[in-house]
Amino acid sequence: MNKCFIFIFLLSAVCQLSFAQSDRWQQRVKYTMNVDVDAVTNRFTGQQKLVYTNNSPDILKKVFYHLYFNAFQPNSSMDVRSQQLGKTIINGKPDWDSRVKDRISRLNDNEIGYQKIISLKMNGIAQPFKYHETILEVDLTKIIPPKANVVFDMEFEAQIPLQIRRSGRDNPATGVRYSMSQWYPKLCEYDYEGWHPTPYVAREFYGVWGDFDVTIHIDKTYKLGGSGVLVNVGEIGWGYDVPGSELKPTVKAKHSWHFIANNVHDFVWAADPDYKHLVRKIPNGGPVINVIYNYKDNDAANDAAWETVADAAVTVLPFIESKFGKYPYPQYSFIQGGDGGMEYPMATLISGPGLGTVFHEWMHSWYQMMLGTNESMYAWMDEGFTEYAADLVAGYYRDKVSRVKNASNPAYIKALDSAAALLPLEHAANYISYYFIAKSDWEEPLTTHADHFNTNVGYSVAAYSKGCVFMEQLGYITGAATRDKILLEYYKQWRFKHPNASDFIKLAEDVSGIKLDWYKEYWCSTTKKIDYSIDSLWEENGVSKIRLKRIGQMPMPIDLQLSFKDGTTELHYVPLNLMFGEKPAENNASNRIVHEEWRWTHPTYIVEFKHRLIDLKKVEIDPTKRMADTDQKNNILELNW
Repeated sequence: MNKCFIFIFLLSAVCQLSFAQSDRWQQRVKYTMNVDVDAVTNRFTGQQKLVYTNNSPDILKKVFYHLYFNAFQPNSSMDVRSQQLGKTIINGKPDWDSRVKDRISRLNDNEIGYQKIISLKMNGIAQPFKYHETILEVDLTKIIPPKANVVFDMEFEAQIPLQIRRSGRDNPATGVRYSMSQWYPKLCEYDYEGWHPTPYVAREFYGVWGDFDVTIHIDKTYKLGGSGVLVNVGEIGWGYDVPGSELKPTVKAKHSWHFIANNVHDFVWAADPDYKHLVRKIPNGGPVINVIYNYKDNDAANDAAWETVADAAVTVLPFIESKFGKYPYPQYSFIQGGDGGMEYPMATLISGPGLGTVFHEWMHSWYQMMLGTNESMYAWMDEGFTEYAADLVAGYYRDKVSRVKNASNPAYIKALDSAAALLPLEHAANYISYYFIAKSDWEEPLTTHADHFNTNVGYSVAAYSKGCVFMEQLGYITGAATRDKILLEYYKQWRFKHPNASDFIKLAEDVSGIKLDWYKEYWCSTTKKIDYSIDSLWEENGVSKIRLKRIGQMPMPIDLQLSFKDGTTELHYVPLNLMFGEKPAENNASNRIVHEEWRWTHPTYIVEFKHRLIDLKKVEIDPTKRMADTDQKNNILELNW
């Protein structure tokens, strides 16, 4: 989970479009939790009141909860799966998650994690339940009718595991005492497909939107950050109003930290005695940016790096909102903890201040925290869209900082402008990663369940890189400006509604006027590759001709650029017949020539042009390099007449 534009559109046409509003129902939760942490035994007790609204048209006879901590026990599904994947050797190394390896198998009784349910009642009546490792199944004594509210009251206890994956205590890399993610019994999602009681094996998450009222009682030496807004700042007296403020003296043995988070689908917190807190306030009523990290004596470089995180967030937010939609929550917290980077509503746990991870995790606020796809089934819509957006945010930040530092150097600014025009420059690493997996034996379709990939590398490249390429390549198909409009409309129509891949494609079709079901089928449901070549060229009866050949199994529209000896160029555009439309000319191109569609059943296509063949200097398929052609050597033909 750590590890991307010109906005031009036919505005007059857009104003006439009417996009269908999603009316998909959503379940709703309201948690009130009160937990008491023993920082000596690393255990806590909790009381949870959950108001559950069944907005579905269905009768519910049972419910399910996630119990994530139960994964951190020897011989758990996560333990065994990690060790099994480690038996696969890729590039000379075991293909296991380097953070997990076989570490779970070596946990002692006081190092494991667990969540135990002491009691569970619905509307005051005790309910029978049984454990399925990380899933709790509850057979209700009375059904939950459609459109009804019920109240679940639960008492539970838990032990915080050693930090291994995402959550835990005593992080060996950062020294953070508690990274509290996936820490409470969390109701599973029920949607139009039914229940989603997905066991915690390794990957992604899916949750019910709702409101969280969480109070955490912990030793007064600890300082906390988390999802939501700290509503008892005056009582706690630490950092949330004035940067650098410290805890006020108190005779209490514990402090009670009271957080409120509304319209979210999870809640995270972290705690450490050495946390330092930085605050930035976004102008014009924007969110408060909190940066919470482990302070180290006499380490000015560490302080400076985290200050940069806070300042960078302020710098990039206007760009983010212009491209992907407004951030709707009152605050966002970058909290040192976890095992790399992991996103949650209004907060992320990150092990260090690297800006690449910072931007990626923050962009998850859009592509998961607000849009909330089922990550187990559509990890690429979460990680891939986030990776695409984070690449762009990182590029914007580098450009912004470079322009400020080099404002007096016109040549440097000109070079920046030239580089920015070379798409997909910002996504180059993800294209390279995709090419690696596409040419290997480990690629699997994006439709594979996140936990069911045969290799970790296959999952990672699919979810992050191939998902990122999906979005940049969509801009090649529809036009970049149209793709940008698609993303803003996606945010507008589908936030807080759990969209799936078909929902996204349908919206993209509505915005672009182009059929795109073929793109989802080929790119997501298969591992078929794109490979086009320049086959031959000749003159016939005074007409110059170029034959293009599709070698790969995936068809695409084609941009073909011709460069002539006199310095002029022509862009020849060949739409694919499955599109039933064409992309508009990009960047105000006036030299574009549109040809008849290329039928996907035909492996070759002949492009005709008016210049003499001897005047031709260069032929290039896809000069912007956005089409993920797995063999680009046959995309260019240089002519030396």
